[in-house]
Amino acid sequence: MLQIRCKNNNVTKSFAEGSSLLDVYQEFAGDINLPYPVVSAKVNNASQGLKFRVYQNRDVEFLDAREGSGHRAYVRSLCFVLYKATQDVFPGSKLFVEHTISRGYYCNFKKKGATSTNARNEMLTNEDIDQLRQRMQEIIDLDMPFRRTEATTEEALRVFADRGFADKVKLIETSGQVYTDYYTLGDTVDYYYGPLVPSAGYLKVWGLEPYHDGMLLRVPDWNDPSRLAEYVDQPKTYEMFAEKTRWDIIMRLSNAGDVNKAVLKGHASELIQVSEALQEKKIVQIAEEIESRFHREQDPVRLVLITGPSSSGKTTFCKRLSIQLLACGLRPVSISTDDYFVNRVDTPKLPNGDYDFDNIETVEYSLLEDHLMRLMKGERVEVPEYNFTTGCREWNGKRIKLSNDTVLIIEGIHALNPLLTKNLPDSLKYKIYISALTSISLDDHNWIPVRDNRLLRRIIRDYNKGAFTARQTIAQWKNVCEAEDQWIFPYQETADAMFNSALNIEFAVLRTHAEIILATVPKNCPEYAEAHRLLKFIHYFIPVSDKEIPPTSIMREFVGGSSFKY
Repeated sequence: MLQIRCKNNNVTKSFAEGSSLLDVYQEFAGDINLPYPVVSAKVNNASQGLKFRVYQNRDVEFLDAREGSGHRAYVRSLCFVLYKATQDVFPGSKLFVEHTISRGYYCNFKKKGATSTNARNEMLTNEDIDQLRQRMQEIIDLDMPFRRTEATTEEALRVFADRGFADKVKLIETSGQVYTDYYTLGDTVDYYYGPLVPSAGYLKVWGLEPYHDGMLLRVPDWNDPSRLAEYVDQPKTYEMFAEKTRWDIIMRLSNAGDVNKAVLKGHASELIQVSEALQEKKIVQIAEEIESRFHREQDPVRLVLITGPSSSGKTTFCKRLSIQLLACGLRPVSISTDDYFVNRVDTPKLPNGDYDFDNIETVEYSLLEDHLMRLMKGERVEVPEYNFTTGCREWNGKRIKLSNDTVLIIEGIHALNPLLTKNLPDSLKYKIYISALTSISLDDHNWIPVRDNRLLRRIIRDYNKGAFTARQTIAQWKNVCEAEDQWIFPYQETADAMFNSALNIEFAVLRTHAEIILATVPKNCPEYAEAHRLLKFIHYFIPVSDKEIPPTSIMREFVGGSSFKY
């Protein structure tokens, strides 16, 4: 017998060696007060599926779909059901689960025999989606079990190769694993890099709808898994992803296996150079568009507003855009919304008593707007500087006046919030939204969560600056994400231009920095689960040195070595 302590209620009970987490849950279920069905668990702070068997004394915490690893297990399982439906209804078809958007997951679909390489969905119809939706519901009603098989990597490669899974073959054979897990659902085989729910009957809340030229797989709301996440139309964000996909085609990359193969062939330097060139080309296009609007006779643009979520690279983007505006004959002057922070003692607080630094009320936006309106009228204005050491706004004699060739740049997480510029005409403004939107997938069915890119960047930057440990950064991340959902994402579709700061080879470079930092997170703390997941994830990428990353690259903002002063 072994001892299992349930962290949900801090009760310890005895179980037979080899008991599954499902068996353990049945014993604790009556004493666990979770409002939604349990879908996965953490064992000694590492995520596991409910079919995981326990052979030693362990701490176990059961999770519903509100928690990150529980939500991911639910969505992975739902993707497998969708994939099985495509094979049952359209044998030999191809499914591509690409990225999150509109609070769901964008999926491309290609029937067997489709010939176009650029329009993978050329034969997809609403009737096709209806058939897939019906088959998914049948699989769920049958409560088909997900079965996990652990095999040698050689055996797994044979299984994948026999089924034509070139994407999975490239991923597994370049990731250096000795053993590989794969899953079956009925007679359908697939690979997922994290646990699934025990059976399809767990998947009660979902939807499948046409979306642009593909499908949107809709999933439960993070805060209330009993209902679907509310749909949000994001046409500009969709186009930003589509643009990145076109760049991937140029570079012949679509998944981690492609990146690894290119690195093994000695093409890492070329990938870095092309990625940087494509980003610079986009910055030039934005600068030229601003110049064009600046010189129009009526309602010229004088104010550039730049925002994006944490660790998007806003500061470096601002500096690179300023250089290109100078090359266009304009004189950029920058103001940060941070300098208009209220004094720290006046900062709003979270329910737990911590300062809520992401709240719009941390910015004295009425003062900022007054200064902007006076600057637009040609007045000379003294602007404040925020002292982050003392937590006070200071007036140090910094004065700004706009000349005939000046464009004013405002950068900050609230820059697109209409409260900041509500009394300024929209014709004066050019709005830019920047984020790191990863288009590379692990394989056709394993997307990379868009927030993982930024979280890894932030962990590395915080650690290198001595600001926070990896554990502390991970602990703060949930609040950061909630603030982004409230204060940034609602305004991203109002942008005139969107810029994707992610590089195709980025995870290979981040691995060389993040690996040792993530390893510092103790196993006995809650943050270990996320550190363990990120470590497992970045190990799919062959590490690449950052020595050829240019000093002006956005990546330098996080890994160090930038030629810009921050």
